Amino acid sequence: MKLDTTDIRILAELQNNGALSNVALARRVHLSPSPCLARVKALEQNGVIDRYVALTNASALGLGLNVFISISLKEQSKAALAEFEQRIAEHDEVMECYLMTGDSDYLMRVALPDIAALEKFILEQLTPISGIEKIRSSFALKQVRYKTALPLPVA
Repeated sequence: MKLDTTDIRILAELQNNGALSNVALARRVHLSPSPCLARVKALEQNGVIDRYVALTNASALGLGLNVFISISLKEQSKAALAEFEQRIAEHDEVMECYLMTGDSDYLMRVALPDIAALEKFILEQLTPISGIEKIRSSFALKQVRYKTALPLPVA
C-alpha cells in the first residue's frame, strides 16, 4: 500500500492516541469523518495498522524489574528452535523475544516484580525447557527511552 501524507498524519495521530474517535481524528487530519474512516479501514485491511492496545504502566502494576535474558541453545535445528519458541510463547512475563545472530540464540525482555520472581522464572520456567545450554541476564537500571510509535515514512 502506498501511503500519502494524509495516511501518514492519520498513523501519527493514532500512534499517539489509539482511542481517538473517528470524528476527533478526522478533525486533526483535516478530513471529514467518512473519508477519514475509509482511510483507517484501508490501513487496517492492508495490515499497516496491526491492532489497537492500551499501554499500561509496568511500575503501577508492580512490575518494576525489566530483565534482558539471552539464551543459547545446544543445537540450532528447526525442531529445537520451534520447541523453544513454543514454550516461551506460553509465558506472559516475556514481553519480547527475538531470534538473534551471533553468540546468543535468543534475546528476550521479561517484566517481573523483583529478583525473587526472576529467580523463580529462570528456575521453574526456563531451565525445564529442553535444549537450553546457557542463560545470561542483564538488568535495566534505568529506562532512558521507551516508545511504541514507529518512525513513519515521509510521503
